[in-house]
Amino acid sequence: MRILLIYTSIHHDNTKKIAQMMAKTVEAELFEANEKDNFCIEQYDLIGFGSGIYFGKHHKRLFQIIEHAPVMGKDVFVFSTSGTGKSKSNKHLIELLSTKGANVKANFSCKGYDTYSVFKLIGGIAKGHPNNKDIEDANDFIRRLVTQTV
Repeated sequence: MRILLIYTSIHHDNTKKIAQMMAKTVEAELFEANEKDNFCIEQYDLIGFGSGIYFGKHHKRLFQIIEHAPVMGKDVFVFSTSGTGKSKSNKHLIELLSTKGANVKANFSCKGYDTYSVFKLIGGIAKGHPNNKDIEDANDFIRRLVTQTV
């Protein structure tokens, strides 16, 4: 099974840490969404899309990629990091992927150190995240997902 993780990680590399560990766990390829688009989605069996959460949504770059990507019929999943770690913020990206005809298999979210916007004034929230437990949870998630998708 060929797996691709497309991610963006802007402020504290929270999502990058999660993406790198997931990729290592299942031998997936990584693509940072801030790079020049030079990947071919068609050659992958499972594609993950992830970023930090900004005002309740994933980074706009992921939305731009999905708008133009041939995801119809593709098995995909969504992941995110945020100050709260709540998965409800994944819904906007899940809805777009579903609208484009992708098979959304699952989603994952965990806390990530957050100093965005007003949180900067108080020194940030979720300090120390993602921590070892968050990474372990992400690895368990990706292992289960790959096993179910095979």
